[in-house]
Amino acid sequence: MTKSLRALSLMFLAATLATSALAQTDAQKAFTAIKNMPGTWDGKASDGHPLQVTFRVVSGGTAVMSEIMGHGPENMVSMFNLDGPNRLLMTHYCGAGNQPRMQASVSPDGKTITFTFVDATNLDSPDAGHMQRMVLTMLDDNHHTEDWTFVDHGKEMKEFFDLRRKM
Repeated sequence: MTKSLRALSLMFLAATLATSALAQTDAQKAFTAIKNMPGTWDGKASDGHPLQVTFRVVSGGTAVMSEIMGHGPENMVSMFNLDGPNRLLMTHYCGAGNQPRMQASVSPDGKTITFTFVDATNLDSPDAGHMQRMVLTMLDDNHHTEDWTFVDHGKEMKEFFDLRRKM
């Protein structure tokens, strides 16, 4: 192989590696979208009571904390983080006293992230009440919804938040 052909091959290989290094997985894209949500979001719970949700990037940019501040002592925190490049997780520190962990799947347009139950700590039994699913839909940079599903002994209870960024 001539020197110029070898150099050309090395340049092609370097360009290919650089391009693949820049390509993000769906999980990475979804995490980046969540990292772009810092601030306070105002809205109402399904029962009409006002609530605020705050998002904050923490731990050197490796996690995002969401805190739901409602109308009682059951304020809850959720932590979002990547587990490798292909897996986005959410751990929800629930007012029910357990900590469900959910894995994300992303819609083709990237605007809807569905977190589905994987496992939990402090869950007395698989039937005990726990968050089963959360669907985060980003309508635009200043408007998103959160659709939460709590399951207790086979009975589903839903909570829906329509939130707008506080300016």
